[in-house]
Parts: sequence; C-alpha cells; structure tokens
Amino acid sequence: MNDTPRDTPPPAVSPPGERRRLESIQAGTDAFTTGIIDGLGLPDDAACLELGAGAGSVARWLAAHRPRGRVTAVDIDVRHLDPGGPHRLDVVRADITDESFAPGRFDLVHARFVLCHLPSRDALVARAARWLRPGGWLVVTDPYQLPADTSPFPVVRRLMEAYRQGCARAGTDLTWARSLPALLAGAGLSPVEFAGRPACMGNGDKDRWRVLVEQAAPALLTVPGFTPADLDAFRAHLADPAFVDIPQITLAAWARRPPAA
Repeated sequence: MNDTPRDTPPPAVSPPGERRRLESIQAGTDAFTTGIIDGLGLPDDAACLELGAGAGSVARWLAAHRPRGRVTAVDIDVRHLDPGGPHRLDVVRADITDESFAPGRFDLVHARFVLCHLPSRDALVARAARWLRPGGWLVVTDPYQLPADTSPFPVVRRLMEAYRQGCARAGTDLTWARSLPALLAGAGLSPVEFAGRPACMGNGDKDRWRVLVEQAAPALLTVPGFTPADLDAFRAHLADPAFVDIPQITLAAWARRPPAA
C-alpha cells in the first residue's frame, strides 16, 4: 500500500480551539457512527481506512474492536491523532485528494465530516469505492444543513445563514450529503443504506454548537448581516434552558462492493 503522496504536505497548523471542536464532534456523533459500523458485520481481521481521522476516536474504536485487524488513520493534520494503547493503528499524514495517495484494498473505508469540505468530493467517493476489497464497505457521513430561515429563532436564522455563507467561501457544501446515496450507487456499490441524526443546538448540556460557533466567530462576523450583537444574543440563548433547535441533520450513507463470485 502506498501510504503517502509523492509530495507529502507540510504539517497543518490547527487554529486555536481545534481540539475542542473535534472532541465536540466526537461526543455528538461517535455513538451514531459506531452503531452503523457495528451493524456491517466486519470480520475481526478487517483492514480499515479512516479518512480525515481528526482526533482519532473512531480509528481507536475500530482498532479496539478488530483485535486481529489493522486500522490506518489518515489526516493532513495528525497533531491531534494519538494512536494510544496496544491496538493495531497506523497514523499517516497525507492529503487524500492527491492522486498519488493510492491505498491498498480495505474491508472498510470510513469518512466523517471530511468530503463536504473538498472540491473533488464526488470523485473521492468514486476513488474510495475502488479502495475496497470485494465485500468491503464504504461509509460516508456529512452534515446536511436545514434552511436557515426555518428556525423558530431569528438570531439562529442569521447565525446559520452566516455559517452557510462562511462555509461556502471556504469551499464547503453543507447540502452535498443529500447526494451520497446516489454517488454510492453510481460507484457500483450496493445495497445503499442511509440514516440521519438531528444535530442539537441548545437544550442545556446536550448542546454541540457552542464550541463550533465560538471557533467560527471571527469568520461569521465578516459576513454582512451578522453582528457582534447577534453573537451575544446566541450566547444568551444557550444559557436559557428553554432554548433548543435543530440546525442540521447528520447524514450517513453506506454501501458494499459486491463480493467476489
């Protein structure tokens, strides 16, 4: 397996609070993710590839639950990836969009909150499908943002519209996840399955958005129509136990490369 591109990218510099952001994502979605993977029936010796592994919770879970397997965790920034423990986990710093990144065949390829940020996202789904062994599974999870103007809270309408615009400036498509089932089918994988989990904003200590918004605040405040007063109003909402909203749906889609005849 060729683990690294010919021109390995320089180490990425994580913005302040990146670790907390990654941990917030893990806390809110790991149970959803591992529940899906658990249902696939992977063998104990499965070879697994985790794309955009972040802080590594899913990669470590895979390594712990596949005692005879091997997990490869790939990210362009591996500073938050600690292999930890005696598990069979390889950490690789690489750019998955580089054409020279050509891993071997896997029983599982998993990507969460990664592909929607990449301009070559459609092509990467097709490439990841080709990295599977016969009978192997591709699982992709990304956010689907609900229309901002449907929130019952005016400040959340302005916040989520600014969030959408800021993400779009950076090349992120927050509605792309809807195309995942069709992309998996188009890559020759079947049967295609999918599931969604509502994201929680507010609702006391169940909130998963404070950390995300605080890290994104400098960019949000450059979007016309979103002001420091809006940011303060959002913070005040979070302190109100009656405040709860659903800004996004986490969508997961998965499908299998046909087993060998």
